[in-house]
Amino acid sequence: MKMSNAGGANESSKKKMSSRGLGKFLKEQRGRLYIMRRCVVMLLCWHDK
Repeated sequence: MKMSNAGGANESSKKKMSSRGLGKFLKEQRGRLYIMRRCVVMLLCWHDK
């Protein structure tokens, strides 16, 4: 029962999110992926030496 309530709350929060909020979220996720990718590359390159 709790899962259905959480799903309903999630849907209502999605409707409230504006395109600006979505853009900010996507930009933040892209930044996180970039940082993680750079860290992995650095670790792999450091391990090769």
